[in-house]
Amino acid sequence: MAQLNIPVLLGTNRKLRKSVFAARWVIGEMQKRPEITTRLFDVADFQLPHDDYGQEIKHLFPEWRDAMVAADGLVIVSPEYNHGYPGALKAVLDLLLREYVHKSVAFVGVSAGPWGGTRAIEAMVTMVRELGLAVTFTDLNFPFVQKHFDDEGRLLDQAFEPRVAAFLDELVWMTSVLKWGRENVPSKFHT
Repeated sequence: MAQLNIPVLLGTNRKLRKSVFAARWVIGEMQKRPEITTRLFDVADFQLPHDDYGQEIKHLFPEWRDAMVAADGLVIVSPEYNHGYPGALKAVLDLLLREYVHKSVAFVGVSAGPWGGTRAIEAMVTMVRELGLAVTFTDLNFPFVQKHFDDEGRLLDQAFEPRVAAFLDELVWMTSVLKWGRENVPSKFHT
């Protein structure tokens, strides 16, 4: 199997965020797969201007742009805030457009309550579709995230191991198919 480059984007810049534990754990599970190369991008590291957004400023973020040009897919880890996803996540995703086309995206939802980010994921589906990303059908949800990781970020609930395996199996399949398509089927949208 060809090597797949699948970065992870952590979608919140809140200081006391627990979603960082889920992001780091998922990256660790991805790194166990020899066919996946990954790295973490954190929206908290993006110094976004307060007076301009969108693709016009993507030149200010060459590391993100170049990573997405080289990427075969993307994993987004997002908490759910008031039934939605964080504005900082939307601002970072809006920096690019063509760089995402015909690449997979998989969601990891996180919440302090019972829904595990489901409503944030539902809200993101239409947005990432407009960006040209193809959504996998297997999400990974962490409801009551504070109960699943200790204060050091170690997973406490082994029930997530088969869940992440299914999540990554689908991500690898979808990413592989789309990579083959980009390499073998001409399209005016490929960068």
